[in-house]
Amino acid sequence: MTNINIKFGKQLKELRKKKKLTQEKLAQLADINYKYIQRLEGKSPSSPTLNVLEKLAKTFNVPLSKLVEFE
Repeated sequence: MTNINIKFGKQLKELRKKKKLTQEKLAQLADINYKYIQRLEGKSPSSPTLNVLEKLAKTFNVPLSKLVEFE
């Protein structure tokens, strides 16, 4: 069973790649530490804060719910 942090990390990586952004560029645009983006997309991801989720949603120009929409 995959946990929610791993699902979120995969979703984040997919959205980032669709926008053709590197982790570094996403971090810069969202005003988030680059290492934090790496941890979110990593093999043992941490849980994102609501503040970070809001910044990412604004950067991707999607509703917050889209970031946590998993199949």
